Amino acid sequence: MPQTINVGLVGYKFMGKAHSNGYRQVASFFPEVALRPVMKVLCGRDAAAVQAAAEQFGWQEIETDWHKLVARPDLGLIDVSTPGDSHAEIAIAAAEHGKHVFCEKPLANTLQEAKAMLQAVQKAGVVGMVNFNYRRVPAIQLAKQLIDEGRIGQIYHWRAVYLQDWIMDPSFPLVWRLQKEAAGAGALGDLGAHIVDLARMLVGEVTALNGLTTTFIKQRPLATGTNDGLGATAGQEMGEVTVDDAALFLARFANGAVGSFEATRFAKGRANYNSFEINGSKGTIVFNLERLNELNVFLDEDAPDVRGFRNVLVTDSGAHKYMSAWWPAGHIIGWEHTFTHGVLDLLNGIAAGQAPAPTFEDGMRCQAILDAVERSAQSGSWVEPDYN
Repeated sequence: MPQTINVGLVGYKFMGKAHSNGYRQVASFFPEVALRPVMKVLCGRDAAAVQAAAEQFGWQEIETDWHKLVARPDLGLIDVSTPGDSHAEIAIAAAEHGKHVFCEKPLANTLQEAKAMLQAVQKAGVVGMVNFNYRRVPAIQLAKQLIDEGRIGQIYHWRAVYLQDWIMDPSFPLVWRLQKEAAGAGALGDLGAHIVDLARMLVGEVTALNGLTTTFIKQRPLATGTNDGLGATAGQEMGEVTVDDAALFLARFANGAVGSFEATRFAKGRANYNSFEINGSKGTIVFNLERLNELNVFLDEDAPDVRGFRNVLVTDSGAHKYMSAWWPAGHIIGWEHTFTHGVLDLLNGIAAGQAPAPTFEDGMRCQAILDAVERSAQSGSWVEPDYN
């Protein structure tokens, strides 16, 4: 009989749904997973809504007080899928109760909180992993493999954009993602954190940067009914937007590469355009999340008469990570599969006593870069991230 681990999930809306699907699917498609998750308790403040979500997603019990959840002796893993303003408090308490912690991105709302969370899991000796789910896209895993094998040579350039358009309507309500006390940052933290994490994974550490941020619509109608950004409606009163609508920055990497980053929720027509290009001395890699199963590759190693960009369909179970669990070659997977892959690596890491990347250390370093962008935007100068 495989070993199991009881899971408590805090948060039941967008990310709660995605995480629930990961726990529900992982053992069915990856029967070799070292620990099988038991979807024990779903936690949220609205008892009726949590009960409905638990029944829909497959959780055994509900709880409305996360303090009680993290103290339960029968739970081994606490999943924090709440807005950023509660990440630190819940994760630190869970670690102090000896629980492993899986936390949504970005790790925290501030660098100080991120460092405290890292210290908490280190002191407790528990696994702490951040859900930067795009690391688990098979095409991005292939990009990492090509880089590690030296097939694109020395990296010179990283350029990345993450573009959305869902808040461009001035009448869109002031939901929590537009309030700094809840979200920490706007497009910078919501979208920029993803491309920062991918840059650290694929290129290396950022040593210095110069950034700017801006807010295009500075006041919005207060949200009524719900403040989750999905079902919110606009009221009559107005409130101040306290986060950025767009953030851009230039960066220098420790290995000598240079990079550009852009994150905005004001790119008309872009629903979820997360794209990067990496130029090396021997080749180039291009990825676009909206074509998740593909990687565009140019390699000098190709014969001169056929050299050019090739579009690789990353669905071959013999060549591409995670794909052996899914479908025959050419049968694509989707965004939700990245959460199953993340849960797989998390559970295997817990069984091995080793936190899988991105660890809380990775989350803290990402937060240090976001913090540096904000400091640079205020000062107008180049700054260094505070990793200490």
